[in-house]
Amino acid sequence: MVNALAQMADAPVLIIGDMVADVYLDGTIARISREAPVLVLEQREERVVAGGAANVANNAATLGGTAYAVGVCGTERSGDALLAVLSANGVRTEFVRADAYPTITKTRIIAGGRATVSQQIVRVDREWHAPLDAETEEALLARIRQLLPQVCGVVLSDYGSGTVTARVRRLVIEETRRLGIPSIVDSRYDILSYAGIGYVKQNDAELAAALERTLLSEEEIHAAGHELRERLSADGVLITRGDKGMTLFLADGSATNIPVSDHSEIFDVSGAGDTCVAVMILGLAAGVVPLTAARLSNIASGIAVRKRGTATVAQEELRAAVFAAEGAC
Repeated sequence: MVNALAQMADAPVLIIGDMVADVYLDGTIARISREAPVLVLEQREERVVAGGAANVANNAATLGGTAYAVGVCGTERSGDALLAVLSANGVRTEFVRADAYPTITKTRIIAGGRATVSQQIVRVDREWHAPLDAETEEALLARIRQLLPQVCGVVLSDYGSGTVTARVRRLVIEETRRLGIPSIVDSRYDILSYAGIGYVKQNDAELAAALERTLLSEEEIHAAGHELRERLSADGVLITRGDKGMTLFLADGSATNIPVSDHSEIFDVSGAGDTCVAVMILGLAAGVVPLTAARLSNIASGIAVRKRGTATVAQEELRAAVFAAEGAC
C-alpha cells in the first residue's frame, strides 16, 4: 500500500456535487432567557468547514491529489467562506455562483459551560429545493466539459440538494466511459439512477433503502451488494458497514470484506464517507487496483472518525497509518 500512496500523489481528480458550508457556532451557556425558557449562549467562535461534495474535494487535496471542485453556491458571505476554506488547501474551485441559489449551509450550535461538556444542541439547515434554471445548469455543464479532459478520475457527490441533475449525471457517465476515466458516485437518495457509473459507494443503510429490503445477515448484505452492482452495470460497489468495516464487490463476481483498521474510540462519523470516496478516486485515478484503493480508503476513514466534526485527513497521517498497518502484519 505504501507504493500505492506514492502513485496517488498529485493525481488530478474532479469532484462534482452539492457543495456545503458546515458552520459551527460555539457558545458558553450564560443564563436562561427572560423571553422564553431557553438557554442564552454567549458566542465564542464561528468556524466554517467544507461539507458535502466540498469535503470530498478538501480531502482529495489534503491527501496530496490535485482536486478540482465544480458546484453551485451563492454570492453571500457563506459562499465566500467556503471558497476560502477550499482555496486554503489548494482546491481549484470552479463554482457557478448565483444569487438564486444561496450556499447550502448546515449550522451546528454547540453549547457548553465551564463545568459541562460541549455538545450540539440544534442544527439549522439552509438548502434550495428548486431545480436549477437553464442558465445555471448550462454553466455547470460547460465547466464539467472543460475539466474532464484534464483529470484522471471523477466523483459525483449527490446529497440530494439538486446540483447533480439528470444532464450532469448523463454527461459524466457517458464521457468518463468514452475517455476511459474512472468514476465513482456517492448518492444518498437516488443511487439507482446512476446506471453505467464506474464505481459506487454506499453505506449499508443506504443499500438497504435503495433495494427496499432489510439486510440483517452477512449473506443478505453480500447478495444486495452483488445485485446493486449488476443493476447499475458498475465496475465495483464499495459498501461501508460501520464497525464491520467495508465490503468491495467487483465485476469479476468477487466480494472482499475489509475489516476496521483501528478499533480506537470513535468520536464523530461526520464526513468519514467523504474521506472514503476521496481516497478511492485518488487510487483509481492513479491506476491503483480497486482492492488496494478500498483498503487505503478504509484506513483513511478510520482516521477521520477519530476526529471531531467534519474533518480532513492529511497525506502524512495516512502514510503513517499505512506504515503502522503494514508493520503489524
